[in-house]
Amino acid sequence: MIIRKIQKIDNKKLAEIIKNVFLEHDCAKSGTVYTDPTTNHLFELFQEKHTELYVAEEDGQVLGCCGIYPTVGLPGKCTELVKFYLAHNARGKGVGKKLMQQCEKAAKNMGYNQIYIESLPEFSRAVGMYEKSGYKHLNERMGESGHFGCDIWMIKEI
Repeated sequence: MIIRKIQKIDNKKLAEIIKNVFLEHDCAKSGTVYTDPTTNHLFELFQEKHTELYVAEEDGQVLGCCGIYPTVGLPGKCTELVKFYLAHNARGKGVGKKLMQQCEKAAKNMGYNQIYIESLPEFSRAVGMYEKSGYKHLNERMGESGHFGCDIWMIKEI
């Protein structure tokens, strides 16, 4: 398996993976990444400064992605862990952990000292992974992601 930066050719496959995760967990609703128009154009979104989106690939198959993004309204040295989704067949194999670690390393190299996450109760396995990785729950959202459908907010010092 390799972890690499997103390429334009990944847009369609990543949007498919992301939307399938929401359908699989029965949470395809407004105010989430499922309806966010940027989900179909991730390569373009991650051309902005201080962003990075990593893709996990094995034998030419895209397995998922994870990125960091300086969401509007976050404190100066805080970035958001975003677009963290894996295809069903890639879960439970350490792929997500490797993607998250790559993003944390990139965030630190860019000068960030905190990473913020928004999630949903339906993604309890992911939330458990965040907790094990040192993310702490918050009582309210930070920043202006536009994902008003999310009601789990977490942060980690890096």
